[in-house]
This record gives sequence, C-alpha cells and structure tokens, in this order.
Amino acid sequence: MAQTFSYHHAFARNLGWVTPAEQSLLKEKRIAIAGLGGVGGFHLLTLARLGVGAFHIADFDTFDIANFNRQIGANMSTLGLPKVEVLETMARDINPELQITSFPTGVDDVNMRRFFKGVDLYVDGLDFFAFGARQATFAACAKLGIPAITAAPLGMGTAVLNFMPGEMTFEEYFGWGNLPDDEKALRFLVGLAPAGLHGRYLVDPSSINLKEKRGPSTIMGCELCAGAAATEALKIMLNRGDILAAPRGYQFDGYRNKLVRTWRPGGNRHPLQRLAMMLARRRRPGDES
Repeated sequence: MAQTFSYHHAFARNLGWVTPAEQSLLKEKRIAIAGLGGVGGFHLLTLARLGVGAFHIADFDTFDIANFNRQIGANMSTLGLPKVEVLETMARDINPELQITSFPTGVDDVNMRRFFKGVDLYVDGLDFFAFGARQATFAACAKLGIPAITAAPLGMGTAVLNFMPGEMTFEEYFGWGNLPDDEKALRFLVGLAPAGLHGRYLVDPSSINLKEKRGPSTIMGCELCAGAAATEALKIMLNRGDILAAPRGYQFDGYRNKLVRTWRPGGNRHPLQRLAMMLARRRRPGDES
C-alpha cells in the first residue's frame, strides 16, 4: 500500500534529542554545500535526514568509477551523471518537500552572491585541492556573517573546524593569501589537524603527493565527517551546546580510538604550526635542501 510523505512522521524519531519546536526550526533552515563528492554528498543526505528543509548545492563534476570507494552517489547506474543531479534526486527521495537550488557549474564569482542568498549555514564539501573555490567561499561567509564548517576526512577519522561570525576567519587561521597551491595544500593539511592522529598508520606515504594533487581516502573518514559536521550544524542552527570556533577544533580518529581537542592561537602562525610546516616541507620530494 502506497504511503504519502509526512514531514512529522518522517522525522519523528529525531524527537527526544531535539524538541518539536527545534525540529520545526530545522525545517525552516537553509544550508549551502559546495562540493558533492566524498564528503559533500554525505553532508547533504545526513542533513536532509536531520530534517533541514532547504539547500543550495553546487558541483560541476560527474561521477567516475574512481569515486566508488568513498562517494555515496557513485554507482554503476550513475557513472557519467552530474553529481548535483544525482544527489538532488537522492535527497528528494528522503524528503520530497525539500527546497533545493542546484548550481551545476560549481561556485564562482558570477553566482557566489546567489549561492549564499538566504543561507543560514555553509558546510564545506569541496575537494581538498579546490583552493580557489574554498578561499572564495569562506571569504564570502566571513563577509556575510554566515557560520561555516569544514570537516576533513583524514585517514579513518575526521578533523573539524567551525568558523563563526565575529571569530577568527578561515584566512586568519590558515594564512593562504596569494601563496602557490602546493604551499596552500601543506598549510591546509597541517592546519586542519594539528594533532596529526592519522599520520601514524599511513602504510604508503608515497600515496600522498600534494604537487600532483592526489591522496588516499576512506569511506569511514567521509561518513565520520558527515556525522560530526551535522552535529555541529545542529548546535549552530539551534544555538545550543558547546560550539568550538577556530582557532579551536578537534580530531577524532576511529582507527586509533582517539579524540583530541586542539587550540592553535594565531592558527598557522602559532609556533607549533610553524614547526610542523617546516618539518613537512623537509619531507617533501625536492625540498630536502
């Protein structure tokens, strides 16, 4: 027997962890997600199941077989299809009442204002190496006063940073400026996870090459990212709980069964961060001198 959709019944099991009034508030929230690959697709579907009512989603890419190990929308039936189309369909299959605005060309200077119009929160789902888009989206959030979350899939865990209005900005924390991409990559990696929990069980260091813009990934890391980011999103949107804002963050590693809270005043300008970056540069091929 066919059943009709009911928002109340679909998300009733959230109640108890949220109040009925809070669930109604989540229904009225609008979240922007740029990038729908490894973590972005999980972000969208997790937040849709939380009952968030509206999204702006952006990605210019299509699914490829190389995405199968970690991307929730990647299947034989979706090969070659645009990620925004596939994920929008999956999200609407959870909640057909969703308000979704898709940006199939990604986020750029032309559509940035429209992408963030009416948005309550931004969740970063961009590829690790999408430096230009990431720098621009976080700068826009800082300018517009929009809270922003980045949760990085590192090894078999996640590292989480919140950038809140009036607090330290993404640029102040990472210090990218006009640096070359390989330096931005190093600063991003070191800045995301000062605790470095993931590095100790990497079995093949040659799989990471920042200059060639490649690195290993796991489905466990992506799923943990979505759970952590959605929890932060809930706290921010409902204004409850302990919200750690940069330069504070945390890293949870499932493989090592460890959770570490981090605090780096000054971000990558902190002495420990400067030391970590110096050591990382020495380990890079061609930088030994």
